[in-house]
Amino acid sequence: MIRILSLVLLLVSCTGMKAQEIMPGERWPDDKGVHVNAHGGGMLYADGTYYWFGEFKNDTTSVALDGVTCYSSCDLVHWKNEGIAMPVMPEESYSDIERGCILERPKVVYNKKTNKYIMWFHLELKGKGYAAARVGVAVSDKVTGPYRFVHSYRPCAGFWPENMPEKDRSLKVTPKDFAEWWTPEWSKAVEEGLFVRRDMEGGQMSRDMTIYVDDDGKAYHIYSSEENLTLQIAELTDDYQSHTGRYIRIFPGGHNEAPAIFKKDGTYFMITSGCTGWDPNEARLFSASSIWGPWTQHPNPCRGDDAALTFHSQSTFIFPVAGKKDAFIFMGDRWTPKHPSDARYIWLPIQFENGLPILKWMDKWSLDYFDTKTF
Repeated sequence: MIRILSLVLLLVSCTGMKAQEIMPGERWPDDKGVHVNAHGGGMLYADGTYYWFGEFKNDTTSVALDGVTCYSSCDLVHWKNEGIAMPVMPEESYSDIERGCILERPKVVYNKKTNKYIMWFHLELKGKGYAAARVGVAVSDKVTGPYRFVHSYRPCAGFWPENMPEKDRSLKVTPKDFAEWWTPEWSKAVEEGLFVRRDMEGGQMSRDMTIYVDDDGKAYHIYSSEENLTLQIAELTDDYQSHTGRYIRIFPGGHNEAPAIFKKDGTYFMITSGCTGWDPNEARLFSASSIWGPWTQHPNPCRGDDAALTFHSQSTFIFPVAGKKDAFIFMGDRWTPKHPSDARYIWLPIQFENGLPILKWMDKWSLDYFDTKTF
């Protein structure tokens, strides 16, 4: 009864709220007038409400001092700060998510079978830089948390990629055989699984990532692996809390990160970025008729001024707008490493041109945009 009453009150408040415009790159105040602090984030729609999860950034450092924040909205413009959904653990707690670790790109999905909310994120252990390259998992009974940390690890230990040829699995060449990287010989070795073989026993590296739940309820972990040189797509278990061991490699040696995926008319589309640290670069676009590939690369999806820099942003998530056909929103981050908490958000409606998604800069726009476009 309490849940029903809260939903009724939410619907009433949403109905009476005047729609306003999204202004990419501008400060985005929450219900307290404070700039939204949910970077590298993801979106979950549940019970008529959008929940935006992201990294809580400090003013002077990008390490995790607080945890993962959650904001709620019924119109994607006005956001209520729901607080820290998953706090990091105190210093000297010896937890994988101890205060001072690196915790990035949190994504939350709902599991209908277990009635649990599952949070996945890229995790680097405190004081280890980016050497750990792990994925972390946390669980909650409520969408806003608190989320209980379950475990962190490297995915698919002991399993070969489904699309890695048998002949490459048995090669004996190792990273130690190369005095320098980026030579033609080294690049060929990367394509042939140089780092996959190296990491077989301990699991594959996992950095920039996203989670995708398909129409049939199957969930997938998409992550930058093999020293950020190759994207991997791995199937999750039915409870969404670990990997089954089934996975593939996409464009070995392509140096992709920041994956964001969606599906339209049976085709999977994925936007990624290159690897240039905090600096923006040109977006990449891929498509496939199956999550397992084969995947095809297309030209940069961005159009207009600053298209070569993805409008000075980096992809983080793409989500559908509830109640609107073929309406998808691209979420990007405009990083400011000298003042992390002030980093801005680049949200743009995805348009289509010759059957492919494209992004065009808009100083401001509203959800009404989707009602005037036919794709």
